[in-house]
Amino acid sequence: MAWRWRLGEVLGIVIYAHVTYLLLIGWFALGPILAGAGAAAALQAVFFILLLFACIVAHEYGHALMARRFGIRTRDITLLPIGGVARLERMPRDPRQELFVALAGPAVTAGIAAALCVLGYALAGRSFPAMIGPDSPVLLGRLVFANVLILLFNLLPAFPMDGGRVLRALLAQRMEYVRATRMAANVGQLMAFLFGLWGLLNGQPFLLFIALFVYMGAEAEAQMVQVQESFRGLPVRRAMMTRFVTLDVEDPLSRAVQGLLSSSQQDFPVMAGESVAGLLTRRNLLAALHEQGPAAPVAGAMQRNVPPIDANAPLEETFQRMQTDEVAALPVTEMGRLVGLLTMENIAEFMMIRSALDGAPLPPAEVSEPTQTIHERAGWTRQRGMQI
Repeated sequence: MAWRWRLGEVLGIVIYAHVTYLLLIGWFALGPILAGAGAAAALQAVFFILLLFACIVAHEYGHALMARRFGIRTRDITLLPIGGVARLERMPRDPRQELFVALAGPAVTAGIAAALCVLGYALAGRSFPAMIGPDSPVLLGRLVFANVLILLFNLLPAFPMDGGRVLRALLAQRMEYVRATRMAANVGQLMAFLFGLWGLLNGQPFLLFIALFVYMGAEAEAQMVQVQESFRGLPVRRAMMTRFVTLDVEDPLSRAVQGLLSSSQQDFPVMAGESVAGLLTRRNLLAALHEQGPAAPVAGAMQRNVPPIDANAPLEETFQRMQTDEVAALPVTEMGRLVGLLTMENIAEFMMIRSALDGAPLPPAEVSEPTQTIHERAGWTRQRGMQI
């Protein structure tokens, strides 16, 4: 995810702040100043928003730590103006586990609100409930109100928010997972429409923004689950490219340029003898050309932390890994030998072909010898070998 800054790491999970979150802090600071309330009021407003987002981070850690109990890793947590986003490697396919993960965040928020109420009672006595509200002069009162609002908002059945995931988990206990996801997404999109209508009629542009986020998120989630379901039970070898260009660690970048211009391949496995040494991506190639020129060796520009995937590995899990790690391509090996290249482009084409066939059987495509690469046999013309 671009345009974000690392804030730190807690319990093995990295926390980022998106640039728009910093703009939100600036807006909270500028409001009191423009209203003539002075610098002290501006500092109080910034302190309040920082405390609120600390509560939101705790909410996201509720999801992350519950997911960890089920063996699911959290890549990071990013703070946005609309809240926080915990990037899990995947959501549990077990509906009960998903239910626990979805409810863990709201449970933390409810616990924070309760703890703040106890603190408020200890400080202000029985008068504290009257101090709870959005315009309360007491910081604790505003913070309790904000956490209750976050709790209620997140429990709305607006997929892919927490309440929508709870709905999907409950539906998935009674029906097929893809259908449950589509139904939850439809409910989420209906909620998004209501958010947008309310925001439009009441002049609240922030609600319109939330409505757009929920609507697009629901549709993206439904499509993603459908894609993953179509990959279920298939190995990586079914979608990999079997004819492609490879480079040697001692090749100059000009050889990669030749392959890039004369074919549609954008990512190149880099070999050191018979072993995969790394992967040269289009982005790294262009950056190295600008900084070092076409005579520079490929070894200096390639990515070395791209472990190959086995040809018999599950395609569904590999696809999730590529998305989570933001990897565009992976070398595919079998018994230590390079036999293919798996790219996001090839996965998308594989999915479209399967969708066009609509379940109709197709004879396996002929697969060329895996150890032969195109630049060894037929210049730089790229071909594909794919089994549907």
